[in-house]
Amino acid sequence: MRFGLFVRQSVLLALFGLGLAACAHVPETPSLAGRWDATVVVNDVEIPFPFEIFEDGAGIHGAFFNGELMIRSTGGQLENDSLTLAFAQYGARLDATFTDGMLEGLYVRGSRRRYPFRARPASTTMAPSGDPPSIAGVWIIPTESNKGEKAWRFIARQTGAQVEGAILRVDGDTGNLVGVYRDGTFVMSHFSGARPLLLEVTLEEDGSLRLVQNREQELVAVRAESPAAAELAPPTDPSAHTTVRDPDEPFRFGFPDLEGQIVTQDDPRFAGKVVLVSITGSWCPNCHDEAPFLSELYKTYRALGLEIVALSFEQEDQLVDPTRLRAFIDRYDLGYTFLLAGVPDELSEKVPQAVNLNAFPTTFMLGRDGLVRAVHAGFPSPASGEFYTAALDEVTSHIEALLAEPTDVS
Repeated sequence: MRFGLFVRQSVLLALFGLGLAACAHVPETPSLAGRWDATVVVNDVEIPFPFEIFEDGAGIHGAFFNGELMIRSTGGQLENDSLTLAFAQYGARLDATFTDGMLEGLYVRGSRRRYPFRARPASTTMAPSGDPPSIAGVWIIPTESNKGEKAWRFIARQTGAQVEGAILRVDGDTGNLVGVYRDGTFVMSHFSGARPLLLEVTLEEDGSLRLVQNREQELVAVRAESPAAAELAPPTDPSAHTTVRDPDEPFRFGFPDLEGQIVTQDDPRFAGKVVLVSITGSWCPNCHDEAPFLSELYKTYRALGLEIVALSFEQEDQLVDPTRLRAFIDRYDLGYTFLLAGVPDELSEKVPQAVNLNAFPTTFMLGRDGLVRAVHAGFPSPASGEFYTAALDEVTSHIEALLAEPTDVS
């Protein structure tokens, strides 16, 4: 009797011990929430950037940063040590594995780009070294671009050894570059799911800057207010870069919307309206910079007679199934008309009335009579400071002036 009881107790204890052992070996899903110091590798160049992971009742999300702007993932999954984050507005995905306190994997953007990705929990900011010179301000970079530009701008803001800014071209800027001064050079970088860039900036003895992009392309910049800058061709004026062949001819378009219905300039929704025609593409980082502005512009002025139509130039797969474009529209709450105009290389062919149309985005502003009254090439991000504000003011002022004109255009 006692022996039987002893056996039963021994078996129960053994089973209990096995249960504890099994529980002890069940892998727990790690918590990855918090800031991370991340890098992607592009053409053998390692580009650092901040990254953040959130865990809440809605699941797990990640975020890139463009200055103060957070670019959040549209979905995510963490299973055991495997993390997947979708950025549908970019048509991109991050796949990473958590091992030994590190995340390692690939950031895949469509079929074109695959960047090795690594991240470790964020530490304190990299300590500067040396006595940093002042580079704050606007600099002019002489260049010969494939868009016909003769100069770009480098815009820098500085607090001690910390620096941020952007290179501004006619189509837009590089996104917000951030960095510190170390060993005689400001090392700046940017990655927000797009536009990976490492920029090394050195102040030369003659007062110019040497800028090296991704360890390859070398540029020179001079202060905008210097005599050297006065001898250079100025950066391209975005309001004069693109024109139309005949300003007395109404602007025409005719492309399918996302439901496959052909929409033209004669559609009743545009009759007697001020129309902003946006040349855009969901692949284009500068178009992402512009989208929040157009969203607010439309909400503010639609009741006063503004319509916006986006002529979206996408890769072939997106023309067949525009999932990325739909996510782009949803991400920025774009309530206006989108038309699938073609692939990016067809821009000039599909918009034949334009002259020197080669910047994404480009904005055509039409009066109530359908004539092009102004064109603005490109769009800067907030990283461009006063030039970003100037772009907002310029387009808004044109729209307000056109809306103030008489509604009778007969």
